Formats: sequence, C-alpha cells, structure tokens
Amino acid sequence: TMSISTQRGDTGETSLIGGRRVSKADLRVEAYGTIDELISVMGFARSICENDEVRERTKAIQRELFAVSSAVAAGSEKKPGKKQEPPAVTKEMVEALTSDVHRAEAIEGLLADWALPGEHAAAAAFDVARTTCRRAERQVVRLRETGEKVSPDVLAYLNRLSDLLWLFGRRLEKEAGVDGALRDGKNPGPGWSRAW
Repeated sequence: TMSISTQRGDTGETSLIGGRRVSKADLRVEAYGTIDELISVMGFARSICENDEVRERTKAIQRELFAVSSAVAAGSEKKPGKKQEPPAVTKEMVEALTSDVHRAEAIEGLLADWALPGEHAAAAAFDVARTTCRRAERQVVRLRETGEKVSPDVLAYLNRLSDLLWLFGRRLEKEAGVDGALRDGKNPGPGWSRAW
C-alpha cells in the first residue's frame, strides 16, 4: 500500500524537483516551506473569518500560493530528460493583489493608526499570516542573494500579499466595531499604519 511516510527524510535531507538531495535547512527548502506555512496560517484565518468576500479571496490566494511555492521550489532544477518550467507567477497575479490593496485602502478609516494585533480573533489571525508572509519574503530574498534563480514576480507577489493581509485584518476590525489602534490617543505619531 502507498504511504506518505517514505522515511527518505529521516536523515535531514529532502529532494528538490530535479531529484537533487539537499538539507532540509537549505535556503530553497526554507523559502518554499515558509510559503507552505503561510498557506496553512491563511487557512486558519479564513476558517474563523465571518466576511464572505475576504474569506473567498483568501481561498483563491491560497490556491495561487501553491504555484508560488512550486516556482520557488523548482528554481533552476529540472527533472533529467524533461524540459520542465516552474509554474508561472505572473505580473497579472501581482496586479490583482495590487487592485485588492487599492480597494481596501479606499475604505474610510482603515489607515487610521498602527495596529496592535489581538483585539479581534480573525484580524489577529490575518496579522499572523502577514508576518509569516514577510518571513517568506525575506527567505526568498536571501535565496536570490546567494545567486539562485528566483522570479522577480515571486517577490512582488509576496510583498503585495503582506500588504493585503494587513488590510484584511484592519477591515475585519472596522466591520466588527473594534479599535485595534496601537496608540491610546496620548502619544503622537504617524497618522497611518504600514504593513512593514
């Protein structure tokens, strides 16, 4: 019978798409593994989100992230004897996220202050997703800085997605009538939050 437990990774190594064995701590494995983590964190956020539009958009993005993860995992690796291109992460995918960001930013009062996660469960879950997305982005940058091939659209996608995840959190707080602002009104500072 078939089993998901091959035991081939018991020594701390895994196979890249081309079959080459690398450490499970390899930068490429760290990068696509963190995108996998992001997909799961977003799934949790979606499971407790009460806004239908945010929930459906999150699900669609989770599906896209499988392509992003595969593109990172593939890199320049190819299976012997096969011409195999990694799944495309396109400018259109990035532009769709940019449009989502602009639509969310147009909601009055959304960019009022820095956010303090934790006032609303689903919003806090999207904040965890945002920070996971930023970590994935940093790992992809590290991978690229070693000279490995990474599509620039992958980085643009992750950068834009982290902005959108932050905005989803703020939107859910606003719709729930929750004040997730960092400051209590006594301390001056910038007038709106950044998604870091």
